[in-house]
Amino acid sequence: MSLNIDQVHKIAWLARLAIDAEKAAAYARDLSGILDFVEEMSVVDTATVSPMAHPLDQAQRLRPDAVSEADQRELFQARAPLVEAGLYLVPKVIE
Repeated sequence: MSLNIDQVHKIAWLARLAIDAEKAAAYARDLSGILDFVEEMSVVDTATVSPMAHPLDQAQRLRPDAVSEADQRELFQARAPLVEAGLYLVPKVIE
């Protein structure tokens, strides 16, 4: 797919990008190359390829799910300006 300079300007306007007029031809050539590559990739049959989250088959290292801090809820709520039924009360900001 080949883009012309007018199409590049329209794409730039839609993306809210300012481009230099003298660089528009280079952008058209580069974007056309990218679109040609995407078109070339769309021809490849991927029906037998299973989706993957990462190209390397590795297990995620996770820390153990253990309590690491003491419960200080009562202390924090004692210092809060307004508390009701265990909840912090804050001023309404959305009307």
